[in-house]
Amino acid sequence: MTANVSSAQPDSPTPSPLHAVVADDFAAVNRTIVEQLNSKVPLVETIGQYITESGGKRLRPLLALLAARSLNYSGDKHIPLATLIEFMHTSTLLHDDVVDESHMRRGKKTANDAWGNAPSVLVGDFLYARSFQMMVDVGSMRIMAILSGATCIIAEGEVLQLTNIGNPSISEEDYFETILGKTAMLFEAASHSGAVLAEATPAQEQALQYYGRYLGLAFQLIDDLLDYQGDADAMGKNVGDDLAEGKPTLPLIHAMEQGTPEQAKLIRQVIRDGGLEQLDAVLEIVHATGALDYTRQRAEEMADKALQQLDALPPSAYRDSMAQLARLAVDRQA
Repeated sequence: MTANVSSAQPDSPTPSPLHAVVADDFAAVNRTIVEQLNSKVPLVETIGQYITESGGKRLRPLLALLAARSLNYSGDKHIPLATLIEFMHTSTLLHDDVVDESHMRRGKKTANDAWGNAPSVLVGDFLYARSFQMMVDVGSMRIMAILSGATCIIAEGEVLQLTNIGNPSISEEDYFETILGKTAMLFEAASHSGAVLAEATPAQEQALQYYGRYLGLAFQLIDDLLDYQGDADAMGKNVGDDLAEGKPTLPLIHAMEQGTPEQAKLIRQVIRDGGLEQLDAVLEIVHATGALDYTRQRAEEMADKALQQLDALPPSAYRDSMAQLARLAVDRQA
């Protein structure tokens, strides 16, 4: 199967005020995605186009654009920077779906389900390699250090999550270490590298670095909450997918801590065994123990910390969009 991606445009995120303030930049990122997906191997283009057109808000490249613009950056290197960050994210999705043996993402077949595991892994490798080519084009050793370092931490986070599957004994601290690596680090790297590109002051650079970190943590916390109370159609995956895989996320960790010995024993057993046979019983426990409310509370704490970082930036529409993004992190339903 082949596709002519050179003449196609990847789907843009659903229009929103968040994207509106960088609409021209975002259009340029979409064009650059098409250009950089070019390959002499048709299957690379086909799978690359499929995954980049699979929806999503493209928040990580958006963060890079907003961070740079919030500090009055007027060059053009933020376009390849945002694009390569999207490629890094896309490659992790391809690899994650193979590891998790996923069949659906955002309401569509995963690439591994459509083409098989080997092509998905190899196209993910291609996108990683292309992102590093583009880092060279950006021409900043500091940005390359940030993004290459983030790549290692993300990989470690994924391995850590894999080793924690089926382990009901991980602590809340262990959980936060995992989601910092596997999710929040790329958010952090996106906003941090945007700040470096714009030659931020040390205080502004640190603020944007931590803004991305806290925002990423808030998003992952809400993702883990929605696995137990979300809408399957809106999320593009089934409620209880994390439970089926035996992932000990914060709702389960808190429920084990707050529940009766019998409730904790049941959840420990379900984490060890995986599957959805006990889904109704687990849902009842996480509601009864306030685990979902607690998870939302922690997400709101992270979003508030992200908002506090924005005090270091001058007033602008870009800063306003970053503030709105922090609020969206905890208000979304998908």
